[in-house]
Amino acid sequence: MRLELSKRTDHAFQVLTHLESNPGDNGSALAEAVGTTVNYLPQLVKPLTEKGWIQGTSGPGGGYRIIVGLDQISVLEVIEAMEGKTDETQCVLKGAPCPTPEPCVLHDSWVLARGALLSELGAMSVATTLASAPMEGE
Repeated sequence: MRLELSKRTDHAFQVLTHLESNPGDNGSALAEAVGTTVNYLPQLVKPLTEKGWIQGTSGPGGGYRIIVGLDQISVLEVIEAMEGKTDETQCVLKGAPCPTPEPCVLHDSWVLARGALLSELGAMSVATTLASAPMEGE
């Protein structure tokens, strides 16, 4: 079983955390800080700006800044902004919705586990997650 997030989501968390301490960074500085290219950066920041979490200003003095506290953004919100809405109808065994009269053998257990995971991720703020994360090099 693989429960993985894409590099795109990892970059989104990096963008948010970098901008918290480096407001106003231009595209080049931000791309370098998060380990991506200037050409790919718009694909990372677009969902974050659409959510109203960051703001970009174009022009010679332009840059990006975070406009919402990281304590106001849940981990689940970032994941869904980058990966898409969580599909709670898909059967983990069949890749299609479980038939209502005869669900798969894992249906009830999986519904409970998925609900618990989504609840935990929805309750965790990005700020709380970062505060409990080990510092680089630890």
